[in-house]
Amino acid sequence: MLPLYTAFAARIAGELEGVIFQPQKTQITLKNRRVFGAVSFLAARRAKDRPNPYITITLGLNRRLDSPRVDQASEPYPGRWTHHLVIGSTEEIDDELMAWAREAYDFAASK
Repeated sequence: MLPLYTAFAARIAGELEGVIFQPQKTQITLKNRRVFGAVSFLAARRAKDRPNPYITITLGLNRRLDSPRVDQASEPYPGRWTHHLVIGSTEEIDDELMAWAREAYDFAASK
């Protein structure tokens, strides 16, 4: 899973200005002024369907993503959607994922 995290962190650091990577007990939180995402080992997909290795990327947006790539989505309060995406290969860290990360980054910065 380290190559997956390293590839994702490198793209985040290279494409989004001023991101703080804050290690915590169960995840690495991604912040600008506020939290916009996280990387963890959250089991957002059933074990038999999860790749090995994997990481789970969590992004907070102001809308629900309509994509088969989203493993779980919830609306913890009105106008804020939390999305969990299980990533099993560096190829999945693509422009679409980074566009969602940018959207989450901008949404957090606007609060």
